[in-house]
Amino acid sequence: MKRTRIDRIFDPALIGSEVSVMGWVRTRRGNKHVQFVALNDGSTIRNIQIVFDMSRFTDDQLKLVTTGSSIHVTGQLVESQGKGQTCEIQADTLEVFGTADPETYPLQKKGHTLEFLREKAHLRPRTNTFGAVLRIRSALAFAIHKFFQERGFFYLNTPLITASDCEGAGAMFQVTTLDIDNPPRTEDGKVDYSADFFGKPTALTVSGQLEGELGATALGAIYTFGPTFRAENSNTPRHLSEFWMVEPEVAFFDISDNMDLAEDFVKYCIGYALQNCKDDIDFLAQMYDKDLPERLRFVIDNDFVRLSYTEGIEILKASGKKFEFPVDWGTDLQSEHERYLVEEHFKKPVILTDYPKDIKAFYMKLNDDNRTVRAMDVLFPTIGEIIGGSEREADYDKLLKRIEELDIPMKDMWWYLDTRRFGTVPHAGFGLGFERLVLFVTGMTNIRDVIPFPRTPNNAEF
Repeated sequence: MKRTRIDRIFDPALIGSEVSVMGWVRTRRGNKHVQFVALNDGSTIRNIQIVFDMSRFTDDQLKLVTTGSSIHVTGQLVESQGKGQTCEIQADTLEVFGTADPETYPLQKKGHTLEFLREKAHLRPRTNTFGAVLRIRSALAFAIHKFFQERGFFYLNTPLITASDCEGAGAMFQVTTLDIDNPPRTEDGKVDYSADFFGKPTALTVSGQLEGELGATALGAIYTFGPTFRAENSNTPRHLSEFWMVEPEVAFFDISDNMDLAEDFVKYCIGYALQNCKDDIDFLAQMYDKDLPERLRFVIDNDFVRLSYTEGIEILKASGKKFEFPVDWGTDLQSEHERYLVEEHFKKPVILTDYPKDIKAFYMKLNDDNRTVRAMDVLFPTIGEIIGGSEREADYDKLLKRIEELDIPMKDMWWYLDTRRFGTVPHAGFGLGFERLVLFVTGMTNIRDVIPFPRTPNNAEF
């Protein structure tokens, strides 16, 4: 008999039929006459109840059926007489695939803290919470591809190993085959990277944007979606050392086009999750954040407010609110400033534009005032910045001047400048930190809880 996934077992058309289910035991209870087992196979937050008539099964058979064990059951699907479920399976056969010793299985009891579960990252996907989070994460990943593919974007795979630092921050993980205890050195004592695998210093990428621009100036509209890495010692609930980025880049786009795309994109993804992950979102709302569904609909139902950084600073200074980090023109906004604008002042998502050039990356298009650039950040409730982007500097001379001002090595940027020498065009793009989107949609409060195996300072287990 072919197995039926538990997410499909609740179809009323199956009532009265023989079914085969496989999964992991969530709970077992009962008495000497009847035993009830809640079974879950990861396909849904919902468990199917298995009823074992103990006149047909032995105690020795059932003693192996403990929380965490994996089993295969066949039987008749019938309407349930109990509360909380529409149907249940009257078991005919039982096969135990794998046991789980109640004395040593870490998830034997309920009510574990999220901190405890981070130490059990190899098992935590079996819990209701992380099953829900990972199903939502999967749905959002699909929604991202669906959104861009339906709009004529091409999926571009940019390199994970790179010789350039897109952000200019220098916080990169080095990639080398040299003997780190005894690397070859030049006459002046520096490491001789000519003997390395790539013949030069290389690192894991912090962004696929620069290569994405190359794709956009050939294919017109591209998006990247892949892992990125930053070696910042930021041990906070909002930072990871390995995370996924979504980065569309579009030729012949200006900053207004870019803002329209960003707003449409995040609304689409959130709407997709609301439509396709209702059970999981409702569970997370019940367990962690009762306002979650309302907050998700709030983003979809409201037009995003658009205003300049300068206007934002004026609002913050006039607010009378005492911020932990003082704010003035030229300062980089902190999460508390971003959330004030969204949650307290406008009570809507905000797109902030035209930031001072000194706090933004070299590739952003300079405005006529020579002080600000055509940058844009999308700000969300509870999260702060969820998207950062800009119209890119398309003028060769202006881009070259900016590179020289920031003392970025030209030997690493010649290929990027070539796109401005040969058929340059206006273009724009943005980056969305995928985990921040998942954080928002799930209502979780720590970014370590929305990626299967978090990589943070001093943590590379599993």
